[in-house]
Amino acid sequence: MLPKGSRPYVEVVVAAFHSHADPERAVAMKAYMRDQFEYCGIPAPARAALTREAWAGLEKPDEGAVIQAARALWILPEREFQYAAVALIRRHLRRLGPGLMPAAEAFIVTKSWWDTVDELAAHVVGPLALRYPELRDELDRYIESDNLWLARTAIIHQLGYKDRTDTERLFAYCERRRSDADFFIRKAIGWALREYSKTDPQAVLGFVAEHGNMSGLSRKEALRRVRV
Repeated sequence: MLPKGSRPYVEVVVAAFHSHADPERAVAMKAYMRDQFEYCGIPAPARAALTREAWAGLEKPDEGAVIQAARALWILPEREFQYAAVALIRRHLRRLGPGLMPAAEAFIVTKSWWDTVDELAAHVVGPLALRYPELRDELDRYIESDNLWLARTAIIHQLGYKDRTDTERLFAYCERRRSDADFFIRKAIGWALREYSKTDPQAVLGFVAEHGNMSGLSRKEALRRVRV
């Protein structure tokens, strides 16, 4: 049974999503995601509005309540509930601490696909690691993982850092996985480098030039905004 502080955050969203379900749209959404997940059939703007309305006025939960509510949403079959779990975490992220990391990792490796992993990487794990530098050891572990989604998280977690980017760590992670054959890893490397090129294009250009064996996909994405 959910703790008292968690229950309202789950119950109101479940009720709202089920009452606005669109079975016809759900079929199309499921097909777009390669039939991996069931859907209620609620488009992103409507889903965001429903969660805001559902949670408005509720008592602010503590860290444990947020984690428990997110876990309860994560196990529900429709994909919109995993999106709601991430939205809930992001809504209260400023008040959450390192204790969130084990739950975030569990979400990354469960029901994994780019849609939830990228949100967690860039908007949950990244901000936490920036605020709590001791968590960067966890990212060092992720980059060595056989789980591609943990490795992708490590590579892209600094997407929003801009001039606060730990360049040494970014380049080290890209170097570590540059020979990886997986599409999602190669795409992540290119994406992370492209984003950092907005801050320091010459550093990215130099890194790519020094690593001629980088995949074509990573190279193309990395240099998309750089004049070569």
